[in-house]
Amino acid sequence: MVIQQPNTQIKLTNVSIVRLRKGGKRFELACYKNKVMEWRSNVETDLDEVLQIHSVFMNVSKGQVASKEDLKKCFKTEETDKVIQEILKKGELQVAEKERSNQLESMWRDIANIVTDNCVNPQTKRPYTVTMIEKAMQDLHLSVNTKRSSKSQALDVIKQLQQKQVLPIQRAQMRVRLTLPQTKEAKKLREKLQPLITSIEDEDSNSDEYEVIALVDPGNYRQINELLQSDSKGKGQLEIMNLREKEEGDEKF
Repeated sequence: MVIQQPNTQIKLTNVSIVRLRKGGKRFELACYKNKVMEWRSNVETDLDEVLQIHSVFMNVSKGQVASKEDLKKCFKTEETDKVIQEILKKGELQVAEKERSNQLESMWRDIANIVTDNCVNPQTKRPYTVTMIEKAMQDLHLSVNTKRSSKSQALDVIKQLQQKQVLPIQRAQMRVRLTLPQTKEAKKLREKLQPLITSIEDEDSNSDEYEVIALVDPGNYRQINELLQSDSKGKGQLEIMNLREKEEGDEKF
């Protein structure tokens, strides 16, 4: 006799759960790993590519699907896709402890590398090693936040290192060439630009134009460019000569 096995249970593999608590209840989605972050960054827009099962669950591991009454009561709608999109947007991505640990370690290294690549010791103009930056981050008792980008956290690290004087550090300066037409407005523009320039390495002028080669903080680049375009009526030029002005070699203890 052939025994028919029930085929109603769906086995989920390689699953990431997104969980949102709302109206006193817990709602979950069964998603593919990595696809949630792609959806949140607008890389992926097809929900079917994000979801393993196109349903809202009360509990994914038990296969308990949320009722329309629960959706209506908590989300004010019975439209599954609208609920799914809200959970994807506002919900918390659940990860295993080992996976979370690996994620934190990876982001920690990313932050340290970004700081290393973009900063120098202002006294020697040399970059620090990644090991030195990681030691400084430990001294700050830094807690990595996986919900924020590595870049934004690296900028915070730079500010904290400067404020708490853990070690002398500044963002590596950009070398730029500024070219302005010789007009009455150009003199006023140079006065506006002066506070945004770290140092002038060379300058030259003739009857037609004024040129200066200078070091500027990367954070001031956008403001310099906007001032140049607006006040020179598009006749000024800003050219990046070096993205990061550094001496060769790493800073040592």
